[in-house]
Amino acid sequence: MIETLSPDRWIQEKTRYSSTAIASPDYKAAEQTFVNLLENDSLDQQIKQNPEIVDDFEAALATALDTAYGNTVDAAASLFLQRILYRINRLNLFWFDDLQNYRNERSFYIHWVRDRIEDVWQAWENSQIDIEALRQISDINQALIDRAEADLEPPITESKRYIREEMSLEGYRWLLAIASLDGLVEASRMSRILGGASNEVHAMLIRVLMEEYGNGRYNKKHSTFYANMMAELGLNTKPEGYFDLAPWELLACVNHNFLLTERKRHFLRYNGGLTYFEIVGPSIYRDYMTAAQRLNLSDTAMGYWELHIREDERHGQWMVQQVALPLAEMYPENAWEIVLGYDQEKALGDRAGAAIVNIIRAAEQAGTVL
Repeated sequence: MIETLSPDRWIQEKTRYSSTAIASPDYKAAEQTFVNLLENDSLDQQIKQNPEIVDDFEAALATALDTAYGNTVDAAASLFLQRILYRINRLNLFWFDDLQNYRNERSFYIHWVRDRIEDVWQAWENSQIDIEALRQISDINQALIDRAEADLEPPITESKRYIREEMSLEGYRWLLAIASLDGLVEASRMSRILGGASNEVHAMLIRVLMEEYGNGRYNKKHSTFYANMMAELGLNTKPEGYFDLAPWELLACVNHNFLLTERKRHFLRYNGGLTYFEIVGPSIYRDYMTAAQRLNLSDTAMGYWELHIREDERHGQWMVQQVALPLAEMYPENAWEIVLGYDQEKALGDRAGAAIVNIIRAAEQAGTVL
């Protein structure tokens, strides 16, 4: 019988690791160490027998947790944390790869790493929002309606203008490559909230998911349209093929949604965020489509945007009227969490969008070709 580490033992280990922070960690090497740990058979048992195998990783992790999120963000530390967190979270989905890749999906140690990162990072994310003000909103329904109306046609920012008017063909390829981390597995995290009791809200969420999944037809699935765009422009269509291009801001969006879908206590927050995502989507995709048209690209090279503009306009109204507002009525004491989810998704999305544009601009200026 394989003996696993007890919670008490992990508390003891936590005390030992808390003093292992180092001044200038090699985050790339530490991440590779973590990847190697994931490949261990019976990882918890291996650590129990040889606890020193995690020392180097723990030293880097301790430093990153201390420095990533303060008055300013330590980009290197945050990227390391978000990459580690993504590597853990992705185990909640199935990738049609080697079954042995999932050997440690229930590892106590892996979950402990995840929880420590999420605790520090989410505390910082929550500090960016005036949560107390949201708790004091007297009319949640009106607050949601007002937000949705405002975000249907957001103002033209410098980033939006750049995409529409200046971004080159190579910049467009970079855009597709970076966004493919999400685009090639679209809606997969949403599937994690759909189990449980049936009701009208549940039925509408399934309806949204089914459209995202092409109603069960692979050639109509939204991610298939995304892969077709990439293939048309000579890009790698393998999911996670451009993982190394993803800035920490984009990884934070992905990891945030993993957190909200994996913990049902955050069901309201997730649906608030999904409401924003579906509302604002068409305005973002119109920017991308405008760029593609300016570049004289084929219908295939912009097909995903055209599909989303058409469908998300409908999905946005469904999410407001058939999901967010009914949930606010169903959970009046916690309805403010729907607005929190909405506002956080907007903040995370804006931050990621700005980071992606900065990467594209830098790549264009340097003449870097994918």
